Amino acid sequence: MIKIGKNYELQVVKAVDFGFFLDAGEFGEVLLPARHAPADLAVGDAVEVFVYLDSENRPVATTQKPRARVGEFAYLKVAAITEVGAFLYWGLDKDLFVPFAEQHRPMKAGHAYLVYLYIDRNDGRIVASSKIDKFLDDDRPHRFKPRQAVDLIIANTTDLGFKAIVNHSHWGVLYRDEVHQRLSFGQSIRGYIKHIRPDGKIDLSLQGGQETRDKHAAIILDYLEKQNGFAPVHDKSDPGLISRLFGMSKVAFKKAIGGLYRQRLITIEKDGIRLSDEPQQKPTPGTNADIWNRNKKS
Repeated sequence: MIKIGKNYELQVVKAVDFGFFLDAGEFGEVLLPARHAPADLAVGDAVEVFVYLDSENRPVATTQKPRARVGEFAYLKVAAITEVGAFLYWGLDKDLFVPFAEQHRPMKAGHAYLVYLYIDRNDGRIVASSKIDKFLDDDRPHRFKPRQAVDLIIANTTDLGFKAIVNHSHWGVLYRDEVHQRLSFGQSIRGYIKHIRPDGKIDLSLQGGQETRDKHAAIILDYLEKQNGFAPVHDKSDPGLISRLFGMSKVAFKKAIGGLYRQRLITIEKDGIRLSDEPQQKPTPGTNADIWNRNKKS
């Protein structure tokens, strides 16, 4: 079923001077204007488009990429303020409307706001609201699991840390003492489910999985290379020093150097860690040892 405010791959059924008509199921044929069509598009081809309503409430398609779709949150800048509300830049020729009644506080031209996109019940158009709390229900069941990778939008700060929107559906918390990078309001970032509390509330982490461990290991190796092979830090060092040098928590640092030590890439000494001259075991393809060997030979 085709819905307004979503992306679809639709087939071209007719070509005209001003564009192409696409088969949109129950909507019938929708127009893809020529200015948004690929140069080599022809009848019978399939093309990915975003479907919305034009100024006359007719479904229309575009290959332009909106920064958010219906049911999603996005941090968008105000293009203009009019007597009926605000209009936001969101990647399409037609700006996104925010009624005055849906503004958490009066919007100002040139400022950016975190908004939620939905379909207006009165006319079926895509509109936005900056009253984001009413679109996030902490009591709604979810199926998130620990260590699951998720998309986050930083939306607020608390005494504990940062509140983030998880996969456009639920609130989660990033604890301040576990965040070792700068975060800004409206920022989109990859994260992980750390813990699901008994009441269903979600604790988050920016670290998790092999990909993150490999990233941390690469940061440490790069630092050692630039510091003549030695860093005056180890698994007993102050967490603040580790964070300043490597931008990671002490727990993440200990996991990373543990992996590097097992691969014989570093030695752990009383006063710090040192880069080994060569790995003393045959590296497994794709590991940090393998990457280090290849870099040394290049």
